[in-house]
Amino acid sequence: MRMMKAIVKEKPGPGLALVSKPIPEPGPGEVLIRILKTAICGTDFHVYNWDDWSRKNIHPPLTIGHEYVGEIAAAGAGAEGFRQGERVSGEGHIVCGHCRNCRSGNAQWCKHTKGVGVNRDGAFAEYLCIPACNVVPVNPAFPTDIVSFFDALGNAAHTALMYDVVGEDVLITGMGPIGMMAAAICKKNGARSVIVTDVSDYRLAMARRLGATTAVNIRSERLEDAMAAAHMVEGFDVGLEMSGNPLALRQMLGVMRNGGKIALLGFLSEPAPIDMNDIIFKGLTLTGIYGRRMYETWYKMGAMIEAGLDISPVISHRFHYTDYEKGFAAMAGGECGKVILDWGADA
Repeated sequence: MRMMKAIVKEKPGPGLALVSKPIPEPGPGEVLIRILKTAICGTDFHVYNWDDWSRKNIHPPLTIGHEYVGEIAAAGAGAEGFRQGERVSGEGHIVCGHCRNCRSGNAQWCKHTKGVGVNRDGAFAEYLCIPACNVVPVNPAFPTDIVSFFDALGNAAHTALMYDVVGEDVLITGMGPIGMMAAAICKKNGARSVIVTDVSDYRLAMARRLGATTAVNIRSERLEDAMAAAHMVEGFDVGLEMSGNPLALRQMLGVMRNGGKIALLGFLSEPAPIDMNDIIFKGLTLTGIYGRRMYETWYKMGAMIEAGLDISPVISHRFHYTDYEKGFAAMAGGECGKVILDWGADA
């Protein structure tokens, strides 16, 4: 039996373990991917800490991780169209393929979704086995570091491209890596101004490097002053809520222009009481975002990278997978962007 290294949530409680486990065998319609690099996601950090969400949704033992780049190692019966060594990533949502949403081209809303690294073994391992229909070939010219977090870039792209931003004033609340990448996408796609908010000067500085025109620390600065400096008259045209903070959502509702549009990606950490009249009398449109459009978002983000979208400044740390604890420590410290784990030969 061939073995591999994997980063696993072995049992309930904080922390992870680096273990040896059998390399999975691809069954009918499945593909085996040799992992080259992975990126740590906020979901992985939740699992590491064993917070309330993890206690409800994670069932150890489980190999975690869903952001990765790799190459085709083997294909099961019926998994056609792949060649060994081909560079790939993959959609992390395994959907049923039979419900109304799946059949109408809205598989991102499948109620039977199973998440790679959440409901089934994930990509923080030397090998990953997933359905062939979830494999996404990528341009071999793309940097492997960038492709390793295409899953997260897809969240940013799905949110940022939900509404037309050409010539518009855009507000993005929450400068985690996805918020930072959304700022880059909005600017690349012709937004007039991209104003971002957070409480971390470190992350606001990263957002500026990625294309934000103005970065506001709401602990010490007024958003209204930034709006005035940008010569805004009626309010923001488009809002992207990435923080999951109820206060940020309420502030966003208050500074939108009449007829403005808001895309909501951030998972709320607690109930968010809001004045519905802000929505009704302003005629606002609010849309919930979950994951990526399958698979249109993947094509869009690949095309943007080819067209010169540079998101490399979002990468702050790189470690060998055997030093994964250092990666999670960087996440815990708060002063980081994307953290990359290299699955090359042992250090």
